Amino acid sequence: MNKDMTVACDTGLINIRVGAIILKDGKFLMVGNDRADYLYSVGGRIKFGETAEEAVVREVYEETGIKMEIDRLGFVNENYFYGDDEMNLGKLIYEISFFFYMKVPDDFEPISSSFTEDDHKEFLRWVASDDEITVYPEFFKTELQHPENTVKHILSDERRKV
Repeated sequence: MNKDMTVACDTGLINIRVGAIILKDGKFLMVGNDRADYLYSVGGRIKFGETAEEAVVREVYEETGIKMEIDRLGFVNENYFYGDDEMNLGKLIYEISFFFYMKVPDDFEPISSSFTEDDHKEFLRWVASDDEITVYPEFFKTELQHPENTVKHILSDERRKV
């Protein structure tokens, strides 16, 4: 128990992950680190034995220091991409992610004290849809401009860009 939901498959990996959609004042909260030139969603892999909802609440707490409630499921994202960290460099990864809208308290002031799995310090950043920075998932910049009360399935496939 408590192992991340990552499984080797042929020469690649399968990840099952959660992400938090944290909106405030027209911006969404993202995470970065000193190794990457892009930002990524608050969240992480589901641990074996957890539900997706339990995992997103845990990840939000770990990455922001705030225990938040879930509002609703917003997106299911199937994503093929190539790993860029030291442990998975160049490996094809198939990731299924559940993105949840969170209930953000009015006095929400996140504090980051988290690290990546390869020990890089993470930081939090509020992002507007028109900010000139790369974010993953990319669909956040368009879909979060006008959130809908529905669950959307989105396919992202980096293999088509190569």
